[in-house]
Amino acid sequence: MPRVIITAQVQDPVKWEANFKTHGDVFKTYGLGAPIHYAVTGNEVTICMEPKSLDSFLKAVEAQQTVDAMASDGVKRETVKIVPLNKEVKV
Repeated sequence: MPRVIITAQVQDPVKWEANFKTHGDVFKTYGLGAPIHYAVTGNEVTICMEPKSLDSFLKAVEAQQTVDAMASDGVKRETVKIVPLNKEVKV
């Protein structure tokens, strides 16, 4: 299962976090296979998601409902970075 890291700047981290936790219906469209992990540092958020299908996930993230949710949460859309992790080191 792929892992994806998403980073973005937000206008108000407290508002973002409160709203982010209410988007269960949106997250269900992402086809996730594990819990969502995230961190808030100042006005930057970092999210780790594990979608079952990377292609389906990337399409869902660009869907209007995700765009609307980000706008409602105060995400600065121009700062969003999505990085699929495609390498690993076994230890």
